[in-house]
Amino acid sequence: MADTNRKTSHTCKISLQGAALLNDPQWNKGSAFTEEERQIFKLRGRLPCKVNTLEEQIKRAYDQLQQHDTPLKKNSFLESLRVQNWILYYALVQKYLKELMPIVYTPTEAEAISNYSHLYRRSEGLYLSFPNAETMEEDFLDQVKGRDIDLIVVSDAEAILGIGDQGVGGVAISIAKSVIYTLVGGIDPARTLPVALDVGTNNKELLDDDIYVGWRHNRVRGKDYDEFVDKFVQLVKKHVPNGLLHFEDFGVTNAQRLLNRYQEDYAVFNDDIQGTGAVTLAALMSAVGITKTKLSDQTIVIYGAGSAGLGVARQIRDAMVILDGMDKEEATRRFHLVDKDGLVTKSLVDKAQHAGWAEFQRNDDEAQEGTSLCDVVKRSKCTILIGTSTHAGGFTEEVVKEMTRNNAHPIILPLSNPTKLVEAHPQDIIKWSDGKALIATGSPFDACDLPNGQKAIIAECNNALIYGGIGHGAILARAKKVSDGMLIAAVQRLAQLSPALKSHQGETGKEGNVQDAEGNLPPLLPDFETAPDTNFEVSIAVAQCAIDEGLARIDFDPSQLREKADISRWQPVYPRYTYDANGYGES
Repeated sequence: MADTNRKTSHTCKISLQGAALLNDPQWNKGSAFTEEERQIFKLRGRLPCKVNTLEEQIKRAYDQLQQHDTPLKKNSFLESLRVQNWILYYALVQKYLKELMPIVYTPTEAEAISNYSHLYRRSEGLYLSFPNAETMEEDFLDQVKGRDIDLIVVSDAEAILGIGDQGVGGVAISIAKSVIYTLVGGIDPARTLPVALDVGTNNKELLDDDIYVGWRHNRVRGKDYDEFVDKFVQLVKKHVPNGLLHFEDFGVTNAQRLLNRYQEDYAVFNDDIQGTGAVTLAALMSAVGITKTKLSDQTIVIYGAGSAGLGVARQIRDAMVILDGMDKEEATRRFHLVDKDGLVTKSLVDKAQHAGWAEFQRNDDEAQEGTSLCDVVKRSKCTILIGTSTHAGGFTEEVVKEMTRNNAHPIILPLSNPTKLVEAHPQDIIKWSDGKALIATGSPFDACDLPNGQKAIIAECNNALIYGGIGHGAILARAKKVSDGMLIAAVQRLAQLSPALKSHQGETGKEGNVQDAEGNLPPLLPDFETAPDTNFEVSIAVAQCAIDEGLARIDFDPSQLREKADISRWQPVYPRYTYDANGYGES
C-alpha cells in the first residue's frame, strides 16, 4: 500500500463517496471539503454550502469544547470528534496540547476507563478475549490483513493509570496511548492498532456490574495466561515483522517478566518500566550536569518499589554502567528501595516473595537502624530522592531537610500522579530546602516562589516527552529490537534539550548561572508544549543508535536520516482528494 502520510501538497485517491466518506474518520473532512470535492464525491446535498478551512473548524470545535463543564464531558466530546474526523481532532489537540493533554490522557482518561462499560457506544481497536483464544489468528488478521501496521499498543488492564484492574476497559488506554504516539511522535494513526487482552478481571465492581461488556471471569493466571499472551506476540512477529509492540499497564507480576521474555526477539517497549525510567533519567542527567557530578557519584533512594520504581532503578543503574563504566554490582548497591513496609531487605523480599526486588535488596542488618523513609535517607546520605509511591505527603519536611543537610543541591523527584497523590508539593520542597533543591515532578505544577523572589519553573517528568520519539525512531529504523543503547541515546538527547542545562552551559545565559532571561530557575526538562519537536529530536537519536548498533533494517542512506524522519512525521492537515474506484477506503 502506498504511503498515506499527510502533507499539505499530498493528493490521495479515494474510492468512497457520499455517506460512506462522511462516516469514515480517516478521510472525512466535514465542512472542509472543497466545492470540487463535494461535486466529485456526491456531497453537495449532504453538507451546508459554506466551505470551512481547518483553522475555522478548529475554532468552532474548541468553542464547542468549552461548553462542557467537566473534564470527563470534555473527554467524551473529544472522543466523539476523533471517531468522526481524525484530522480535525489531532489538529485541535495539537494546537492546545498542554491544555488538553490532561483531558485526553491522565488524569481524565482514568475516569473514563473506570466507566468504560457505561460509556460504551461503539467498538474500536482489537479485542482478544480468552474464551476465543482458538480464533485469535483469524480475529487478528481480520484487522491487520491489507494494512501497513507500524505500532501495536496492547494492555491486559491489570494496572491502569493508578486505578488498578479495569478488565476490558483497558482497550481505552491502548487507544489513548496510540493517540499520544500520533500527537507527539508523528505516528500515522492509520498504521496503529490498539489491543485489549481480555483475560478476565479481579475487580469485584466490574464482575458484579450487569452492564460490564468484558469477559465476566476472574483473571487467568499462570501457564494459561502465558500461553495466551505468547500466542498474541507470535502473531505480531509473524504478521507485523517490522513494527513496534508497546506493552501498557500490565501488572507488577507480569510487566518486567514479559519485557524480559520478548525484548531480544522483537522491538518491544514497556512505557511504565522503560518510559518512566528514561524520562526520569533524563531529568537526573540534567541535574547532575548542573551540579557538575556524574551519575556514578550518586546515592539514590526510591520510595515506591512497584513496576515504575523498579523500572526507574534499572534504567539509572544501567546508565551508570553504560555511560560511566561502573561495575553493575557496585552500581546496584547505590540504590535503596523503600516500599510501604519499609526498606527492601532480604527478609522483606523473602516474606513478600517479590522476585523483582531481589537484585536491589539490602542486608537485614541495615534494618536494625530503622526502615522508614526518613531513616533510610538519614543513613544513606542520599543525593537523589525519587517518589513513585502514590503516597501523598510521603516526602515530609524532616526528609527534605535531612537531604539538604547532606547536599548543596539535593535532587528530589516526587513523580506520583495525579497531583493529589504526589509525595510533596514542589513549593514545600523549595521552602524546606531553602530553595536549594533541584526538582522535577510527575504531574504539572505552576511555577513556585524561590527565597530570592524569583520563580522556579518545575519540570514535568512526562513520559510523553520521550516515548513518542523512542517509538518513532524504532519504527523509522525498522529496528530488530529496542536496545539499552537506543534508550540511553533517547535519554541523552532529551537531557541535552534541558532549559536548565542549556542555561548552565551558557547556551541561553551566562555560563555557570542557572537562570532564564527573566532571572527565573528554568526547568530540568523541556516544556510539554514542545513535545512534538522534542520527540522528533529524540527519534533521530534513537534511529541513529539503531543504525550504529547494526539493529536497523533501513532502505535509505543513513546520511538521509533527518530528512526521512521529517517526511515520515504524520501531520494533521487535509490533503487533496481525487476519485479512484481502486483508491483508499472501503465501501
